[in-house]
Amino acid sequence: MTTAGAGAWLRANAALLRTIDPEDDDFSDLEPLREIVGDARVVAIGEGGHRVHEFYQVRHRLTRFLVAELGFTAFVMESGFPEGLAVDEWIAGGPGDLDELLRHGITYDMGRCAEMRDQLEWLRSYNATHDRQVRFYGMDPSDSSASALPSIKIVAAYLDKVDPAYAESVRGRLLPLFDYLPADRTGLAWAAPALYAYMALEPAVRYEMTARIGALVERMQAMRLIYTGRSDHETFEMTYRCAVTGRHTDAFLQVFALGDERTYEGSNIRDAAMAENIEWILQREQRVVIGAANGHVQRWPFSAPPIVNDKLTVLGEHLAAALGDQLAVIANSFGGGELFLHKPIPDGPPGHTETFVEEMPPLDPASLDELLATAGMPRYVLDLRKVPPSGPVADRFAAVSSIMTGGQATPVNPMAAFDAVVYVDKVSPWHFLGQGY
Repeated sequence: MTTAGAGAWLRANAALLRTIDPEDDDFSDLEPLREIVGDARVVAIGEGGHRVHEFYQVRHRLTRFLVAELGFTAFVMESGFPEGLAVDEWIAGGPGDLDELLRHGITYDMGRCAEMRDQLEWLRSYNATHDRQVRFYGMDPSDSSASALPSIKIVAAYLDKVDPAYAESVRGRLLPLFDYLPADRTGLAWAAPALYAYMALEPAVRYEMTARIGALVERMQAMRLIYTGRSDHETFEMTYRCAVTGRHTDAFLQVFALGDERTYEGSNIRDAAMAENIEWILQREQRVVIGAANGHVQRWPFSAPPIVNDKLTVLGEHLAAALGDQLAVIANSFGGGELFLHKPIPDGPPGHTETFVEEMPPLDPASLDELLATAGMPRYVLDLRKVPPSGPVADRFAAVSSIMTGGQATPVNPMAAFDAVVYVDKVSPWHFLGQGY
């Protein structure tokens, strides 16, 4: 099929987006989402790269539509589960400093931008004026997957109230094992020295940490009835979920440390942990929006040769197996623009980086992005289920073998991985609030 033919089909079948500005509450251009979403309990909105202004905007605007028009009651983000509890309390009208939440309540440093500030302010404002509240959840391992410490701190504070003797043991024997963590967390890459410090621990220390975290989780489960008799049920469940997330985080870190000791096939503990947390959230929420990278939400194994050569089972695959047609996956795709990047400072402090902006490289000719660019439209949403099962259009989509993840093409079959895609022709860096923010 010719480029002109593909572009003509896209223009005839895609829905032009009038704007991606979240402040614009005329949702008429988003009406095609009603059919795409249908009765799905989970809508996963992907992004083709982090720290991209337009992807934040798309996610925010689509979330507003899903909440206001389709009754979704939770926004779940690729961010630490325990850290998200404070964010949820704040958007419900609780106390707290928004700057502090953006720094520490959103992990992987994805809160250090004006776009995330705007979304959290909207969620708080919405909850202040509506009876049906919207919740915020993280779904990820804690501390940007760099340590279980935030999880264990929350558990220790809960144990102070329901089991002071055991709390004393946790504070005296488990928490000190985290003293290896670097004190400086201000750099954008602070997680890197934290990971290196973990891998430098003596194996006996690592295994003691694993054993103590495992024992903590088992004790909480065994004491469930007693603890819920000393506190409300939901507080226990939240705290227990933090403990389990801490165990997942520890297991994720052990994979790094094992290195050549591991003789078996690799596994994606992080995405499995996120899927388990989503399963827990769905016991409390009827319909949820997920915001994460395309590579997490796709119904297709993730790989990124030559860096990630293993085909990793991801969140979207776990959710598809559990939810079937109750899951709708919407990818984000782009035609070019500028990316926000950072690199180590030579001889600089560990974890501190130099930020810079770089022009996107040419699109992979076999990418979904390259195909979508042929429409010549600035931004649109395409229901991929409208692609005919046979003929020139089907053949053209069947030839797609990748999607752009930042400046790199990563393998994917878009027809199997996604239900729909939002395309923007040009992207720009997020509105960064600064290294020390």
